[in-house]
Amino acid sequence: MPTASRRGLQTMASAPPVQNAAPGQNAAPGQTAPPGIRRTDIRNIAIIAHVDHGKTTLVDCLLQQSGQYRASQLSERMLDSNDLEKERGITILAKNIAVEWKGTKINIMDTPGHADFGGEVERVLRMADGALVLVDAAEGPMPQTRFVLSKALECRLRPVVVVNKIDRPDARPLEVLDEILGLFLELGADDDLADFPFVYASSRGGYASHDPAVREGTMQPLLDLVLEKIPGPLVDPTAPLRMLVTTLGWTDYVGRIAIGRVESGTLSKASPVVRSTASGSLVPAKLVGVQVFDKLGRVDVEQVAAGDIAAVSGIEDVEIGDTICDAADPRPLPRLSVDEPTLSMVFGINTSPLVGRAGKFLTTRHLRDRLMKELERNVALRVEPIAGTEQFAVAGRGLLHLSVLIETMRREGFEVSVGKPRVILHKENGVTMEPFETLVVEVPHDKLGPVMELTGSRRGQLKHMGSRGEFAHATFSIPARGLIGLRTRVLNATQGTAIMHHRFEAWRPMEGDVAGRANGVLISMVPGKAVAFGLDGLQERADLFIEPGDEVYEGMICGENARNDDMTVNPTKEKKLTNMRASGSDRNILLKPPRRMSLEEALEYIEDDELVEVTPTVIRLRKILLSENERKKVSRQKFSAS
Repeated sequence: MPTASRRGLQTMASAPPVQNAAPGQNAAPGQTAPPGIRRTDIRNIAIIAHVDHGKTTLVDCLLQQSGQYRASQLSERMLDSNDLEKERGITILAKNIAVEWKGTKINIMDTPGHADFGGEVERVLRMADGALVLVDAAEGPMPQTRFVLSKALECRLRPVVVVNKIDRPDARPLEVLDEILGLFLELGADDDLADFPFVYASSRGGYASHDPAVREGTMQPLLDLVLEKIPGPLVDPTAPLRMLVTTLGWTDYVGRIAIGRVESGTLSKASPVVRSTASGSLVPAKLVGVQVFDKLGRVDVEQVAAGDIAAVSGIEDVEIGDTICDAADPRPLPRLSVDEPTLSMVFGINTSPLVGRAGKFLTTRHLRDRLMKELERNVALRVEPIAGTEQFAVAGRGLLHLSVLIETMRREGFEVSVGKPRVILHKENGVTMEPFETLVVEVPHDKLGPVMELTGSRRGQLKHMGSRGEFAHATFSIPARGLIGLRTRVLNATQGTAIMHHRFEAWRPMEGDVAGRANGVLISMVPGKAVAFGLDGLQERADLFIEPGDEVYEGMICGENARNDDMTVNPTKEKKLTNMRASGSDRNILLKPPRRMSLEEALEYIEDDELVEVTPTVIRLRKILLSENERKKVSRQKFSAS
């Protein structure tokens, strides 16, 4: 068993295999790697790529071919364990697993591909020494590919490029490889990094090869390339313990679990440790359990050597960014820093007349506690109370980032009201700056006209246009304000054939107004249940959001007006009954199916004076001021002030 010295250092009885690090290995361009010893029995790699380029499918394939699982233990996209991840088919939270290949333990980190979850990618990269950069053999490098690759190079990771999906009929692997090289050079890679190792693969087919024409085999070439080209972790076993917390887990049995990479020293359950906080203070802590990743789960161990990824329990109030240090010689690591949020929404409790019909958590205290809890693990989120109100300004990376939070809260039993998404603006030297995004649209050639018209009306500027088979490939620079609501309109205008991706580009001086919603809405003037007779008179002039039997209240939005102004209506109007009947006076009422919006569509649809009412069972749209008299009064005041 290891023994601890006065400074808390430990020497393992059987030290892990190590080798002296080569100067400059695993260093950023123009930098030299710090002195230390490199372990040869471990590889820490992150899988990064644009959305839908096959990261999670590749992990499934590596698990299947590692020879450590029965077929019954594995399923498709098994790391996407969250209900929302399964339903949407995307990765939201980063996951850790470990596989063994030729006697070497490979810690694999699966990361999200959407730009809205870039905070997950940024902090996970701190645990890795190398990165598998997946690129679709047909689509090539996409906006998020540039973002994650730039972050990987900032963290001095050694890249291995995987040209994935080479079995696609429209695959062009050699051209894509040239595009990847161009991307590396654009991001400032030196000659060493630009000479990256690469392999062609099909995650779904289960094979990898150095020849793009091969369509059979296994993933052995990729795993061998990982062992050969990605270095082991650089460690200093003589230094005191340091472990940066990059991820938080939770169980009902032990509470909060801190996950991170042991940078130096040895992490032992018996050793006294301290935790460095955001304020710079050192808090004594005691470890209840120490685990390492093994296959799809974690196993208990007595100690973890530097270079491996560990999960520790028993430290109360630990936060992402804290450093677990040797109590005798604490040397905290720099805290995590991620890019700032770009979008903000106002969260408040549900104040509609139908409050409490479906939810369990209805008060401001419940809402505040839930948002504070989310801050503990969601490092890209910001929450600030709004003075003089019971509302909160919640800022995130994008609409998808915030809508996933709202959807999670809805399924937990919360009822909330959410305001229109707003882009966060900055002041620089007295000039208001707003974020601009790079928007990439792939659309059939005959549908390009509506895309150009819609992006142009939102101050988008065309930067590049190309052709790829039957699709036009257009790149725009557009204010982030112009992206809110654009996706739904583009999909409607192109009959769902357009594919859109965007990423942050730069901060620039704010431009003029961006066109909003062109149509007004129908607003219920009375409470009650919608009736087919009342809706029949409305459907000729509007696109309805409700159907007969739906409960409505005064101020609730029932549909979209054909004109550009709002109109109050009575959807509960019934046919007057008399004792007189005439042949042919009654007719059968046929109503069009209502337009049902998803949460993202509803958030993009509303204007400044409207809210989205989110409950566990239904999503409604409403005006902030429910009374028509109050809305008219405020309108007159604004007119007088102007």
